[in-house]
Order: sequence, then structure tokens, then C-alpha cells
Amino acid sequence: MLLLALDTATPAVTVALHDGERVLAESRQVDARRHGELLLPAVDRVLAEAGRKLDEVSAIIAGVGPGPYTGLRVGLVTAATFGAALDVPVHGLCSLDGLAHASGLTEPFVVATDARRKEVYWARYKDARTRLTEPAVDRPADIADQVAGVPAVGAGALLYDSVFTGVRRDAPEHQSAGSLAELAAAKLAAGEQLLPPQPLYLRRPDAQVPANYKVVTPK
Repeated sequence: MLLLALDTATPAVTVALHDGERVLAESRQVDARRHGELLLPAVDRVLAEAGRKLDEVSAIIAGVGPGPYTGLRVGLVTAATFGAALDVPVHGLCSLDGLAHASGLTEPFVVATDARRKEVYWARYKDARTRLTEPAVDRPADIADQVAGVPAVGAGALLYDSVFTGVRRDAPEHQSAGSLAELAAAKLAAGEQLLPPQPLYLRRPDAQVPANYKVVTPK
């Protein structure tokens, strides 16, 4: 097994190689505006660091979000392209699950990432491996009574620490493809079904087709 994992659902552009037992190489750069520019060089970098070739990859693991439209689609389109070119399966994992796994927490907690527009993407977890709720997008004030005092990880929890009062500052702030790959490898080894590589947006993109635009093509 050689998994190529990537995630662009958060400001972190992150890529990792995992051989089924350990992470061989990982890259993570935090830049919310350069997902498309940074992703492919990161793939080249982890392959070179691990001393492996792209055609050795047996499966692609992609974080499916939730995340902003533009950044998220960069990773998913790239994953689909690699899968088609290499003729290997492409599996999806909830990006929040990768952050949860990286936390290593054994108690109930929440994961929250920055959804912009003064909102967060978030979900509840029983432990680092077990998610209890479906991912959601909300204004922090609207979920204050659900998350106050509960251990919380992620950039969203840090950004709104007056609401996420149990924020764990020692836990990872941004996504790690290495953690995502570790979780995927464990699930695949256990025979668990992973998600299809379809984006989990949770809301409409900012760009919209005007409702009453003027037709200018000749009849």
C-alpha cells in the first residue's frame, strides 16, 4: 500500500505519503489564497523526500471538507486527475476527521475550522476516531450553549475562543495530510468504507449567476 493523501479544505495546503504503516513524508503550507499554486509542488516534494515514484501510488486519499468552495475543489480535482491518470481508487475523508485524529483526544470534544463569513465548520466527537454528529456550518454565537466548556480543537475554535471556552491550544490548528492518511490506512485495514471523493460544501458558493440577466445573443 502506498497512499497519497492531500487536503485543501482549510488554509493549509497539505500532502503526505503513507505506506500503510507510517507516514513517509509530509508537506504543509498555510496560505488560504495559493492552494492551486502550492499543491502540485508539494506532491513532487513529498515523493522526492520519500524516494518514491508517482506510479507506485496505490490509492489517493482526499479531504472532502467541509471547506470554502474554491480551495476545496483544487484538492478534489487534483485527486480525481491523479486517480484517473494512475488508474487507482480515490477515497474521501471528512477533513474535520483528520483534525480530530491528529488531536489524539480520548474524551468527548469538538472540532471547528474557520468557515469565513463569521461562521465555523464544526462537528462533535466521542474520541479522536469517532464522530458523533454530521458536519455543520454555524455562527459561533448560535452554538455557544453546545460548545462552551467542551474541549475544542482547530482554527475555528481558536478564532472564537470566547465561545469555544474549552479550546485546546496544544492541539493542531490546521489540517495534516499525514493524520488524514493515518486515519485512512487504519479504516482501510479494518475493511471500513470510506467516502466518495465528493465535496462537502454545506453552503452555496459566493459566485452566483444573476437571476435576471439580459440576453445579448441574436435570435
